[in-house]
Amino acid sequence: MAILSMLTLPKPILRQKSKRVKNIDGSIRKLAGDMIETMHAASGVGLAAPQVGVPLRVIVLGMPEEEDFVLINPEIVRKVGERLVTEGCLSVPGYFGEIQRAQRVTVKGKDLSGKEIRIKAEELLAQALEHEIDHLNGVLYIDHLESNDKLHKVEPEVTLL
Repeated sequence: MAILSMLTLPKPILRQKSKRVKNIDGSIRKLAGDMIETMHAASGVGLAAPQVGVPLRVIVLGMPEEEDFVLINPEIVRKVGERLVTEGCLSVPGYFGEIQRAQRVTVKGKDLSGKEIRIKAEELLAQALEHEIDHLNGVLYIDHLESNDKLHKVEPEVTLL
């Protein structure tokens, strides 16, 4: 496995709709493994293939205290409710914003063995699924901002002596 280079704005691939994966083969499994390693190295909870320069519908998620997982060709099939969340992105470093996300989502896709799976999620997992699936459609969290007043620069920590 390898740590892949993270793409940041304004790279055009981040604004393009990704292609469906037709065959889950060794190259897709290697990509998924590399994406998981890259996500952990960047201290992220999710990563979409376009963020590492691959225009395919593959996402990985690593929720705190849960096992990492991979979704191939994920689609949101249901959203319930709305909530205000604070969100950042590895491809938009140095900023975070306040946006609306669903309270709960249902997502379908395939795992690495090609088996159809359906996930019902809430809280951080629901937010991460929406965020990463947005990436597959060329959408970034900053596109959901109501106004630029909701975008904030991350301030470096100050060391007190």
